[in-house]
Amino acid sequence: MTDPFGDSFGDSSKETEGSNSEVDDLFSLYIINVVLNSFLSYSAIMLNITTIYVLRKSSPLSNPLKILLLSLAVSDLGVGLLVQPLYIALLVSGIQDHDRNLNLFYSFTTFLTLFSFASLFGVMALSVDRFLAIRLHLRYQERVTPKRVVTVVISIWVLSVCFTLIALGIPTIVTYMIFSVIDFACLLATTLLNFKIFVAARRLTNQTQVLQVQEPHHTCGINGEMENTASLRKTAVSTFYIYFVFLVCYLPQICSYGVLVSSVSRTVKQVLFLTTLTIVFLNSSLNPVIYCLKMRQFRRAVMALLRYISANIMGGRRITPNFVAKFQR
Repeated sequence: MTDPFGDSFGDSSKETEGSNSEVDDLFSLYIINVVLNSFLSYSAIMLNITTIYVLRKSSPLSNPLKILLLSLAVSDLGVGLLVQPLYIALLVSGIQDHDRNLNLFYSFTTFLTLFSFASLFGVMALSVDRFLAIRLHLRYQERVTPKRVVTVVISIWVLSVCFTLIALGIPTIVTYMIFSVIDFACLLATTLLNFKIFVAARRLTNQTQVLQVQEPHHTCGINGEMENTASLRKTAVSTFYIYFVFLVCYLPQICSYGVLVSSVSRTVKQVLFLTTLTIVFLNSSLNPVIYCLKMRQFRRAVMALLRYISANIMGGRRITPNFVAKFQR
């Protein structure tokens, strides 16, 4: 999505001496980012592989929500598996010879753009899904079908690929301007959706409580309604935390676009980009943690997986494919 190394290493031989000096000045920052991203890459891979496995096997979540979470987990896995190793390779290359490997650089920017947009659109789709779940309520399953959600997920990835191809053919400054507008628009829309989710969830809870007071004899139906409302609120809260962490991780880089196209020194741009990009990558490791902390059944399934793995290692038992389903019965 961005050109983090163009300003540091330069595009012409006249700039080589100044670029080398800047890399030497930022040597400690380069090393810190290599170490941090090595750890975050490993955690993103392991945590998101676990997430994908648990979601695919027998997560108790609704199918539309499960499909959207799987798409988000795939994009997070892509960051840990492809983007961060390429980023580390670029940093090491810069430390060693202060030269930019163009093939490595374009591979990095291509995958970065692809998975960044897939994550951005994925978080927005999650917010839309939870808004519809609360707004439509009993009509949700009729309107939001797994087939339609799969179509949305495919559209997200196709759109992300299209934006990636566009980014390869336009100047970097134009890319900053266009993508900053898209990012801000998506974040604004997601923010409004989460605010409406909060308002709708409170209204639905109040209506259910009033109904319980007015019709105390219909306890079975009302209790079922309250359980359904509580479930909707929990998944809405989980989605809000996913959105909030995404916002915290991505907003610094989005706000830095204005600085990156300004006339400030290359060193300032490099420090800003290295810092904000590592924060962006942190999001891929945090999402699975949010699922575990805020989704009780998902957490139980992960704990069951860990117990079976531990039993397999310690006692030589084989892990059965349906262990999660057995745990949840």
